Parts: sequence; structure tokens; C-alpha cells
Amino acid sequence: MTVDPIDYAVISQALLSVAREMGAKLIRSAYSTILREARDGSAAILDRDGYTVAQAELIPMQLGTIGSVFQACAAAYDLDAMTEDEFFAINDPYSGGQHLQDVFFFHPIFVDGRRIGFAASVAHHLDLGGGSPGLSVNALDVHSEGIIIPPTKCSMSRDWNGGVLERLLRANVRAPLQTMGDFDAQIAANRIGIQRVQELAAKYGGAKVEAVMAAFQDYSERRARAGIAAAPDGVYHGEATLDDDGLSDTPIRICSTVTIEGDRLLVDYEGTDPQVATTLNAPLASVLSATMSCVKMVLTSPDIPFNAGLLRPVDVVVPVGSILNPRYPAPVRARMLACYRAFNATMKALAQAVPEKVIAGGYDATTSGCLAWLGPSGYSVYLEIFGGGFGAGARRNGCDAVDSPLSNCANTPVEAIDQDYTFFRVEDYALLPDSFGHGRHRGGTGFRRAFRILEDGATISLYSDHFRGTAEPLFGGGPGTTGSCEIHRGDEVISLPSKAKADLRKGDLVVFSFGGGAGYGDPADRRPAEIEADIADGLMSREAALSAYPQLREATDA
Repeated sequence: MTVDPIDYAVISQALLSVAREMGAKLIRSAYSTILREARDGSAAILDRDGYTVAQAELIPMQLGTIGSVFQACAAAYDLDAMTEDEFFAINDPYSGGQHLQDVFFFHPIFVDGRRIGFAASVAHHLDLGGGSPGLSVNALDVHSEGIIIPPTKCSMSRDWNGGVLERLLRANVRAPLQTMGDFDAQIAANRIGIQRVQELAAKYGGAKVEAVMAAFQDYSERRARAGIAAAPDGVYHGEATLDDDGLSDTPIRICSTVTIEGDRLLVDYEGTDPQVATTLNAPLASVLSATMSCVKMVLTSPDIPFNAGLLRPVDVVVPVGSILNPRYPAPVRARMLACYRAFNATMKALAQAVPEKVIAGGYDATTSGCLAWLGPSGYSVYLEIFGGGFGAGARRNGCDAVDSPLSNCANTPVEAIDQDYTFFRVEDYALLPDSFGHGRHRGGTGFRRAFRILEDGATISLYSDHFRGTAEPLFGGGPGTTGSCEIHRGDEVISLPSKAKADLRKGDLVVFSFGGGAGYGDPADRRPAEIEADIADGLMSREAALSAYPQLREATDA
């Protein structure tokens, strides 16, 4: 069908607006702080075959893979046999998913008896069972990390609203109010997506809406190919390392080779270290998201819609049995850490091709910190995703004290934490001076958050990185700083490793510190006014500034 350009513009932007409205519905309907405040979820509209058409811009780690996760469901069931009452559910990382905490729901969209698309949502759930509340940091396999949902076709009338799927999930989670409330938020988001697409079809016709869905993907493909073609052809290499696997002190290497040839791009992770016995392994879908997030950030324009068309000119090759594509049943709960090093390695490779379009390394560790307590009324589980300082770029400093690029989770306000949790309180939340790497542009500042434990019997679980290694700079900049997690117990200070679980006592102070981002370019090229502004704002001491910036020393001597 030929679509009028005006109709195309109106309908394509309407589909994008639908996805964004779904994302807003998901967040505003959520119960847990990890979804309601941190916004760790996403929503999308897929075409009738399950390829992404439009997606809410929430979590980059979910970009590009909702459609590929759906394909596992399409392979298991006859799509043409679906009814309006049915939906797909999946979280299995070995059937196309990411990790168990990210559960995907797909509801079909019917117009005049024909399936024209799917409404999709994914949320990171506070607890899905497993070996410990919130985080199963000591999991030996994926089964230890929680309940596994393979590609499954369910019925809303039979399996939800008191049905078998809802009862099964409720019986396997420690925080049923928040977890089941978040599942209902996903269903609400999908329902609004179905309603809005059906309204579009009622106005323009289902056939025209389907035609625009296809054309919208083609548009993203053309724009992506043009962005790739503008970069110089060549083969470029990058490497990044994780501190360790949580069992030894040996760093884990991740390698990326980027080949640009015309309007096509290949990212090959050959040479990456093998899978590990701990939860750092990353399933293939997660690596695809990390790679595409980097490629889109560097080589394309931010106004290009992230849909299936963007994937067409990019091939990603990941060795089976590596930490980026493990064999079943390796645990994958902390897969973000390995994905960040894939992101970093690919960014360093692209820096050789387009140095003005990349950023230096940030703290890039997505620290997951979980405080849990079993009280008289059941479990109370607090989970937050922490970031640090962003890496600097060719035109600006790194952003201060934010989540890292792949996560993009929002700050959880202290007021929201106080409202939901009684077994601890937040006592400190502050920027960390002198925590960034210097350069023509400096990295972002790290930060600190401290929690006073108010009840005996609480526990802390965390996984993080860059407790030993630091964010890596580009083109003469300085590195970022390391992070840490400490338990202050009277006069004793207990330092935890970056992957750990520990028992807490009433009165303990748990202190998280997150490092800053690395610098970009020679510090000697930084404008003195910017240096003085950082000193005035308390982000940098004059002693550190004098040590890092020769132009400041020269001005002082003069």
C-alpha cells in the first residue's frame, strides 16, 4: 500500500506517542520503587510479526531486544492461532530473554478480527524468588536466581485475575504487594497501547497503520545506514576489563572488533574471556542491547526512532561459551557489568574511527544494592540501581552523579524511600569532590549514599565493579576513581568486595561510594574559567586542580 506522506508523518509519530504513553502508564501504575521511581522498565509497539516499531525511551538496556525476545515466543506458538484474550510471558535468558528479573508481557492488537501488532512491556521486578531477597549474588546457576518463565502463551481470563499464572508468581516472590502490583502495571501499559492503536486504525484503517509500521522501520534503517556510511571504513579494536569474577582477583577481559564497510557494521567479540561461575555472565539479548546502544549513540542521530530497522545494517557476533554468551545453566543476574565492558570496548574501538563522537569511560558499573529484612509482616526488600560519574566527551564534561548509560535509571528520592521502608533510613547523600578524571573536559563527579540500619537481622547484597579498576580516559585525559561499600560498626569499618552479601546489625551504617567518570583530552587545554567554577562549586579542591592543570599553576605563579 502506498501511504500519503502526511498520513505517514501523523501515524508514525502517533505510534511513537503511543509507546511513550505506555511507558508513562507503566511507571505511574507501578508499586515498587525500582519501577515507580527508578523507572527500570520499558514499553513498545510491535508489528504483527513481533518486530519493534516504536519504543518508550526509558532503559537503553531494553532497546533493540524487545522484538528479539518476542521471536522466542513466535517460534514456540502459532501467532495466527492467538486470540484477543491471550498473551505471551517470558523471562528465560536461555530462550531469548535478558535476566530473570526482567519479565516481558506481549498482548496482541486486533482490528476487525485481524492481528496488526502487539503491545509489549518489560519491568525489572523487585523479587522473583531465588537464593536471597532481591539479589542472588551467590547463585551457582540460573535456577538459583529465581523462577524461570519459558516462552508461554497465557489467557487473561483463565491464568490472571486469580488464575494459575498469577497464583504461581505470587507464591514464589517475597514481596507480593510490590511485585504483583508491578505485573498489573505492565498489563495496564499494554492495554493502553492496544486501545490507542485500535483508535488509530479506526480513524485511518488497519491496513494503513500496518503499512506505516513497515515504513517506519524502513526509515530508521535508511538513517542508520547513512550514519554508518559517514564513518571511515576500517577495522578497529577495543578492550575493557572487569575487576574480577567475585571469586578471584583476576581481571576479566572483553574484546570488541568493529568493522565498518560502506553502510554496514560488524561488531565481533572474539577474544573475550570465557563464562564464569558467578552471576556476571551476560545472555546474548543483553549483549545485543549494549552493542546497539553504543552504535546508536555514536554513529546515528538521537532523533532516529529505535526500532527493528536500526538493527538491519548491524551484525553482532559473540562466541558461545564466553562471558557474553554463556552456555546454560550459567547464572546471569549481574549481566549488566559484563555488558558495560562490551559497551566500553566497542566505544574504544569506535573512538579510533570517529573520535569527536565518543565519550570516555564512566563509572559504568550499575551497582545493584539490596537491603532486606524479614519482619513480623513478612519481607521488606529495598533494591536500587546506582550509577556514578559519566565519561567526558569532545564537547562537554561528563554528567555528575547519574546512572550509567545503559541503565539510565532515575534517582530514587529519599522521601520515597522513607515512605516505603522502616528498617533503615538514609543518612547521607552527597557528591564526592575530586572523584572525576581531568582533561580538556572532565568526567562526571561520583557520589555517596549511606543507610543507617534500624533493626537486627537485616542483610545487604550487592554487585558492582570498578572497586579496583577505574573509568578509562580518552586522548590524554585522566582516569576516574574507584568505588567502595563499607559497613561502619562502631569504631570498626568492614570493607565489602564488589560482589558480596553480608549480615547487618542494628546501628550499622552502610556507606556506598561511587567513582567518577574519566576525562577527555589534554588537561592543559581546559579553560581556566571552568576549573575555577569547579573549585567554587566544591567539586574540586584547589590542591587537586593545581596538580592536574598546568595552566592554573602558571596563572597562580604569575
